[in-house]
Amino acid sequence: MPKVQVNGIELFYEIKGTGEPLLLIAGFMCDRNYWSLLMPSLISQYQVIRFDNRGIGQSSAPDIPYSIPQMANDAIALLDILGIEKVHVIGHSMGGKIAQELALTQPHRIKSLILLSSTAKGNEKYINIIKTWGDLATKLDLELYERVILPWIFTDNFYAIPGMVDQLIEWAIHYPFAPKPHGLYHQSRAIINHDTTNRLQYIKCPTLVLVGKQDILTPVKFSEQIAQGIPNAELVIIEDGGHSFLIESPETVAQVMLKFLSKI
Repeated sequence: MPKVQVNGIELFYEIKGTGEPLLLIAGFMCDRNYWSLLMPSLISQYQVIRFDNRGIGQSSAPDIPYSIPQMANDAIALLDILGIEKVHVIGHSMGGKIAQELALTQPHRIKSLILLSSTAKGNEKYINIIKTWGDLATKLDLELYERVILPWIFTDNFYAIPGMVDQLIEWAIHYPFAPKPHGLYHQSRAIINHDTTNRLQYIKCPTLVLVGKQDILTPVKFSEQIAQGIPNAELVIIEDGGHSFLIESPETVAQVMLKFLSKI
């Protein structure tokens, strides 16, 4: 799987499937593999491009400040190199913030936008959580760091599955491309310094805003704000979904997204 030089870094990406291009953008602490459970459904109908944001996975993690517009420019540069003129864009959490920037700065290239568990800005509680996660990344070992973060990400039902959390943490510890602490720190600062609240009205492409009702990190009210701000945006709430419904409810999420995309 290839890497390309964009904006002074190496960006790792992969392409699977055939059809119209569909760009997937992952969130904080997550590389392209976060989408794995949805891939079978998506590649059956689309040419799916997924990549590792700067600071994560097999992409470069420079120890300098990051910004959401900068990460959006990384994605734009990748599309340029691949020769992709128009694309459907799906972003989860921080990836949704990057996706919003793409829709605002490259409106002629974005066929549709799907924002999962995302924010325009977030309230003070959210900002303090993300700030703390960035600070703790440089102070805790990966196992303890995961144990601090996961309760915000997964639902009570997920935690009730015997051994599931320990299994997930064990996988993360042995993952060969574990996140670098400074990369997480810089991603966290990019998140808390970003705000599209007063620009949402300028997103004109067909937009789906999707959130889990049990999401305690980016609660429903954040998605309602986005949907109210983007003209004609569609809001869907998954009753049993948490922030990580891409892992807990991949079939449901894929079904909702594909139904929306089929109307574009």
